[in-house]
Amino acid sequence: MLTEWMRDTRNLAGSALLAMATTGLIAGPAMAEDDNPPDKAPDSILYDMPQKVADDVWSAIGATQPYTYENSLHNNNLSFVIGEDAVLVMNAGASYQLAEALHEEIKKRTDVPVKYVVNENGQLHSSMATGYWIDQGAEVIAHVDAAEYYDGHAAAYVSQLKDVAEEKAEGTEYVAISRTFEDRIELDLGGITAEVVYFGEAHSPGDISVVIPERDVVIAGDMAFNIRMLPIFEYTDTAAWLETWPKFAAVAEDKTIIPGHGTPTDLETVEYYTSDYLEFLRTEIGRIVDEGGSLQDAYELDQSQFSHWHTFDELAGQNAGRVFQKMEFEF
Repeated sequence: MLTEWMRDTRNLAGSALLAMATTGLIAGPAMAEDDNPPDKAPDSILYDMPQKVADDVWSAIGATQPYTYENSLHNNNLSFVIGEDAVLVMNAGASYQLAEALHEEIKKRTDVPVKYVVNENGQLHSSMATGYWIDQGAEVIAHVDAAEYYDGHAAAYVSQLKDVAEEKAEGTEYVAISRTFEDRIELDLGGITAEVVYFGEAHSPGDISVVIPERDVVIAGDMAFNIRMLPIFEYTDTAAWLETWPKFAAVAEDKTIIPGHGTPTDLETVEYYTSDYLEFLRTEIGRIVDEGGSLQDAYELDQSQFSHWHTFDELAGQNAGRVFQKMEFEF
């Protein structure tokens, strides 16, 4: 059931999903660019303050921009669920100071301790503040593939964090994940259950989602996007992501979805920004491959219908090129 806030979001970000035409093109609504400031909470290192999504479920919605000093690398969603006995946080955050700021906001809303932190994957903005939460006595949990990816990239993350965040990076260092899992685990928060689920391969190694059945909420992680264009990395398998999507959709249907990036919404909207976009790319790039086209043809693919999406300029060409490089070897 959509809240008033979510209805406003859908009016902004694209509630009127249009079916893909026979050409494979997707039509979508315009994006209000003035809703994308460098920092929404200038008095805090957080990009924006936590907002209530459902009873006991909150999320500090990150910038729909690349990493910048102004957004303090808070460009993903930092969510938390308050149970009677424990608080669960989704994503440690990019830095010790960012995690500390989020924790201060949590403590304004409850005296219940943070016992669990679940990292949606092994990326910098998900995992680098693991050490802060362990210092607070929390157990930090990630999929085994995400933990391995984080371990292998932590040194580069520290360097990148210092380059972008400067003094805001102080206090941040690599600390290993406390606990890993492979398929799913269930955490009892006291009156609320958190089902931590690996649906299958998606955006990044070890992407997971957290389902809160008592609140009809799915904290999707990078399984699902909204408002901004999703990035395709060299390790992203778009075919596998689309095979995983129906498993996620079956659980997320009729629930409030907190995506990895962008405001909370519903399944229809995240399908538009995620699976529909992936289908578009694979259809159009597949046509280029079939016709003997080149990597340059892929870079020049007309994606202007998505030009209103945040991060379009940074990602559209890169996404098309990476899909082409993978699809060349799929046939």
